[in-house]
Amino acid sequence: MSEGSKDKSIFIGAGVVFKGSINAPNQAIISGTVEGDLVAKDVLIGAAGVVTGTTEADFIDVKGELNQSITSKNVLIVRNTGKVTGDVTYGEIEIERGGKVKGSMKQV
Repeated sequence: MSEGSKDKSIFIGAGVVFKGSINAPNQAIISGTVEGDLVAKDVLIGAAGVVTGTTEADFIDVKGELNQSITSKNVLIVRNTGKVTGDVTYGEIEIERGGKVKGSMKQV
């Protein structure tokens, strides 16, 4: 990632709890907990990361937990440690063996 794109990104570290809305023009890297709406170009959820709320992005990569309303316009990847629960809308989806998806799913 270039220095310019780091300026428009956010990182929520392990142990951090954020309550509210996030709108990041580039990446949102979540290793802690987010309770609220999350909008970014790319959302990366680490193994310890938990997001509960409305999440919207072009690309979402889940190693932790993603809950409630999820929209990935291009690609949603659920890794073997990932857990996605809720209303899921996606362009393409990839679920690794061991990854969990529960709820309604709709392809756009």
